[in-house]
Amino acid sequence: MQRIIQILCLTLALASCKKPPDTNAATTVPAAPLLVAPEDLLTVTDGAAGGGPVISGTIAAERKADLRAEASAVVLEVLKDTGDVVRRGDLLVRLDETAIRDNLNAAEDSARNAGFQLEQAKRNLERLKTLRASGMATLQSIDDAEIRANSAQNEVSAASSRVALARQQLQRTQVRAPFDGVIGERKASPGDTASIGKELLKVIDPSSLRFVGRVSADKAGQVHLGQSVSFRVNGYGDESFEGKVTRIDPSANEATRQIEVLVAFTGPARPRVAGLYAEGQISSGTKTQSVPVVDESAVQRAGDVSFVWRVDANAVHKVALTLGARDVRSGRYAVLAGVQTGDRLLRNPASGLKDGQAISLVMAPAQAKPSAAASGP
Repeated sequence: MQRIIQILCLTLALASCKKPPDTNAATTVPAAPLLVAPEDLLTVTDGAAGGGPVISGTIAAERKADLRAEASAVVLEVLKDTGDVVRRGDLLVRLDETAIRDNLNAAEDSARNAGFQLEQAKRNLERLKTLRASGMATLQSIDDAEIRANSAQNEVSAASSRVALARQQLQRTQVRAPFDGVIGERKASPGDTASIGKELLKVIDPSSLRFVGRVSADKAGQVHLGQSVSFRVNGYGDESFEGKVTRIDPSANEATRQIEVLVAFTGPARPRVAGLYAEGQISSGTKTQSVPVVDESAVQRAGDVSFVWRVDANAVHKVALTLGARDVRSGRYAVLAGVQTGDRLLRNPASGLKDGQAISLVMAPAQAKPSAAASGP
């Protein structure tokens, strides 16, 4: 009996040592490949290495005018608005001329009276001179007559000046375009009280637009008159504009330590809007070398190390890069080492990628073809 109990205990002990399969344990399943669409890929292309100094600034009009009130009056009418095309001499703003015209009428009346007084003084002087010849007038009376004639002449001159000033003020109640151009900004409305110096309108000549750029002072030695400039303008996408350096400021800005450079447009493409931001490069004049270039959207950084994710067959691999200069116009970097022309890279890669991770290219679904049943007999 005792032996049977020992056998049973040994059997139970052996049974307890055998673990049943754990149905709750997670089974190892191969990771699903990363789905990549065609728009998530970009191809390394060839581009120019290096470049001249970077230039950034604003598109501004060389020919512009701030039209201000030259007479204190109420604005009666504004005939042009922002964006309107104007010709030289066009009436733009009309001010109230009532008070100024009254001043002109009074000045003209005063000038006429002064003229009558002068004529009378001259006739009196001639009469006294005739009487003096016959001994009927004294020298004192002649001297007094000459003084009165001179005073009348001075009064005529002063009255004529007041008339000219009043007429000039009357002309200033009509503000006209100084040249052919476009209204850049309207700052007055009918009913406004326009004091002398109040800004009414801005007129710019779009044909005189130029690139007013700034270059870092440490690059000043690389900028020369006549150098070609290639740049892009904010608001015009990837369109490239060409120009040449026409003027270099001889003094740097005390706050930014940058030098102002004026660039005239030379190519057929020209922006039509002033005040836009522009950025580009000044040609260094040296022959450029063709090297692989990558878009900055594919480049990731970890400290001082730059890398990309290259797509090889059905997997991605982390590749370290040695980057060269950046093209400010396109935002692409020259690659000195790491990838070659034609390599495919991930655009805007996720942070959780692993070297060697499998990928699957997802193509856009093709448009469904019409079925045979839908087609006519």
